[in-house]
Amino acid sequence: MPFPFVGDDKSTIARLLGTLPQVGRLEWIGLRPARRQPLQAVTEATLETDRHLLGDHARPKPGGKRQVTLVQQEHLAAVAGFLGLTEPVEPGRLRRNLAVSGLNLLALKNRRVRIGEEAILEITGECHPCSRMEEELGPGGYNAMRGHGGLTARIVQGGRIRVGDAVYLEPTPPAASALPAGA
Repeated sequence: MPFPFVGDDKSTIARLLGTLPQVGRLEWIGLRPARRQPLQAVTEATLETDRHLLGDHARPKPGGKRQVTLVQQEHLAAVAGFLGLTEPVEPGRLRRNLAVSGLNLLALKNRRVRIGEEAILEITGECHPCSRMEEELGPGGYNAMRGHGGLTARIVQGGRIRVGDAVYLEPTPPAASALPAGA
């Protein structure tokens, strides 16, 4: 994705966007057994390459941008605060598959992340709240979630994931034009 900057700004922004030394943690995994059913928390699950989270009712098409959804663990308290609640909202109530702490998920947009030893996700966009948040969280639930809805991702490489797994930025492969001749 090209940057809308020129000159020194482009190299500075590219450097800043590429700097993410923090390592996050997978805090929660949720599966939806059927449409409109509560998510069930599990301690481990399998991501199927370019498909979905096994055991979840959603069946996104190959190449789809919403094969799995993530929410920022730290945002659960913010959403609760907007609703006047004293305890963080349970992640399953937000209808996302994975809750991650320790990383600013928005900083990962259009990047790849590794979860544990095997799985790689490509963060494809924001996961905006829907009207179901009013049903789940009560009046104001939709607006409490705005800006805190999490992200969508495509499963680049499947694998087993477990609560407690490290989540970190996957190094960006060099562009083909950057490779030396004959490489």
